[in-house]
Amino acid sequence: MDLGFWTLQALNALQLSMLLFLLSIGLTVIFGLMHFVNLAHGSLYALGAYFGASLAATGGYWTGFFLAPVAVMAVGLVLYTLLIRRMRKSGPMAQVLVTFGLIFALLDLTRIVWGDLGLPMNAPEILSGRVAFLGVEYPAYRLFVVALGLGVFAALAYVLSRTQIGAMIRAGVDNDAMAACLGINVERLFFIVFCVGCALAGLAGTVAAPLLSVTPDMGLHILIPTLIVIVVGGLGSLKGAIAGSLIYGFVQTFGAVLAPQLASMLIYGFLAAVLVIKPAGLFPAKG
Repeated sequence: MDLGFWTLQALNALQLSMLLFLLSIGLTVIFGLMHFVNLAHGSLYALGAYFGASLAATGGYWTGFFLAPVAVMAVGLVLYTLLIRRMRKSGPMAQVLVTFGLIFALLDLTRIVWGDLGLPMNAPEILSGRVAFLGVEYPAYRLFVVALGLGVFAALAYVLSRTQIGAMIRAGVDNDAMAACLGINVERLFFIVFCVGCALAGLAGTVAAPLLSVTPDMGLHILIPTLIVIVVGGLGSLKGAIAGSLIYGFVQTFGAVLAPQLASMLIYGFLAAVLVIKPAGLFPAKG
């Protein structure tokens, strides 16, 4: 176990963290701004992987990369219009039950359209090799995932902290009633945030497709890690989403190396400790 080995594990942890960040940031802002418990967010991630694989099979990887998030956003728009908007005032228990049922509805719909067999999706040729990085040979595509996650984080940080719409989103998360009194169209803001969150879920599924098997139940597998990231980081917070993603990625990766027998328990133990010490998460939004 030399320095190169630990560098490789750190890169693996960072790649997992950035993938979780792409999925969790949309969900945590939806939780924080809309006060809506959307457990079907993982199903949108799976749809993104399927849309990406299908589009890549005909038009190449980059066609799927750019169009799959748009397709998932369109699905999210339909769900918002027909279901989410009507359920926002129903309380968390009703939201959990409805979106939990929506998970299985989208799962069966995926099986009807694409079948039970997994779909392949290859990384683009320009990213198919390995790159010498920090003294180790590392897959170029995994470095691309890391760079994409950091780029999305930087872009969202700029929008939330430096732009007018970012100020309105932060105001809506802190106190949506007061924001409405100040003239902010909170409903339109909810709609925009929900669509962007769905697009980011689709993007996460698309970039994960060459790394994982594209199967109908992949949304179920990613749901628990995403919820852990949100609970640890804190609802409605960009800082919480990136912190929770990094914590999960590094605890899970290094736990598997240092204590493989306890690896599956470490992150849950850390989750329990955070809930005891800081029930709202490490960096919750003010509201």
